[in-house]
Amino acid sequence: MSSKLVYSTDMGRIKEEKVKDEVGDGNVRVRPEKKGRGGKVVTVITGLPLAGNDLKAYAKTLKKRCGGGGAVKDGNIELQGDHVDVMVDVLKSAGYDAKRSGG
Repeated sequence: MSSKLVYSTDMGRIKEEKVKDEVGDGNVRVRPEKKGRGGKVVTVITGLPLAGNDLKAYAKTLKKRCGGGGAVKDGNIELQGDHVDVMVDVLKSAGYDAKRSGG
């Protein structure tokens, strides 16, 4: 057993930390979100079957396509501005079964 634990004063079973990349379920949803963002609209893309650097690289291409900024948070792509309809078309042309959700 190759555990990284050297010494512990804790009693009982020690849980191993699992590193997981969040990969979407394949149901790609694109929704506008305004809550908690100071009234500004953000386009959130969830469910992409990509993880890690692949997701970041794809987010970069989507940001260039809509001409704005954005970020990757918790396996979701957040793009600044209301680009829901454009992103649904771009994702469908890329081969994803993208659907609009939310408002």
